[in-house]
Amino acid sequence: MSAPVLTLRVPPVPRQGRRAGWIATGLAVFIALHVLALRGTEFDPSLLITGAKGMGSFLADAFPPDLSWSGVLAPALEATLVTLWIGLLGTTLSVPTALLLAVLAARGTSPHPVIYQASRAILSFFRAVPDIVFALIFVTAVGLGPFAGVLALICHNTGVMGKLWAESMEETDNGPQQALSTAGASRLQQVTHASLPMVIPQFVGLLLYRFDVNVRSSLVLGLVGAGGIGLLINQSIKSFQFDAMLTQILVVLVLVIVVDQASAFLRRKLAV
Repeated sequence: MSAPVLTLRVPPVPRQGRRAGWIATGLAVFIALHVLALRGTEFDPSLLITGAKGMGSFLADAFPPDLSWSGVLAPALEATLVTLWIGLLGTTLSVPTALLLAVLAARGTSPHPVIYQASRAILSFFRAVPDIVFALIFVTAVGLGPFAGVLALICHNTGVMGKLWAESMEETDNGPQQALSTAGASRLQQVTHASLPMVIPQFVGLLLYRFDVNVRSSLVLGLVGAGGIGLLINQSIKSFQFDAMLTQILVVLVLVIVVDQASAFLRRKLAV
């Protein structure tokens, strides 16, 4: 007769204990990453105290703003209008390419897995390269001016809009598309009569949001020579005309508020 085998049962770790361990580990990683980030960026708030005198002299030179019409205000308004046109064209001219890539990069509408992956890769490339890098490239190609800014926004906005639209199409109900497929409709007919009509409100809302963002981005593109009010601000800073710079910034502030309110109004109307 064999001796009985004794088995030791290890009590399971309580779920709350495992959760507390994960939280503690995550918190430690979070703190360690921020310590590394503070060191890597040379984050030192004391420099704000030592540089307070320079900041004070800068603000003293900027106030009051230069409101001379012919010298500052009129050129600022004209350049701001160019900035608005850059944002508008950079948004609307990217729609055809972004829409085509979105259809090819959505799982429910892409005709083949290879085309799906290739479209995703193209969108990732356009989205990963910042618009200011595109602007520097096009400035060297077509020269200084707003045309380079429009081309830069078209490229970058194609990647962003294509990705957002593709995700919107993947989140829709595939029932109507499958019904058309069962009835013998082609892939193009399924997309145009089932998939796209369901996501048009989301498409328009995202497009208005990107227009708001692109108007702000066109300001930054002007700092690298892509035209608009950003170019004037850069010139004012380099020539130490800080009062003119403040006027130009105030004009930009008005433009941003108007565009933001207009796009928000249109998005609310679409949501009704």
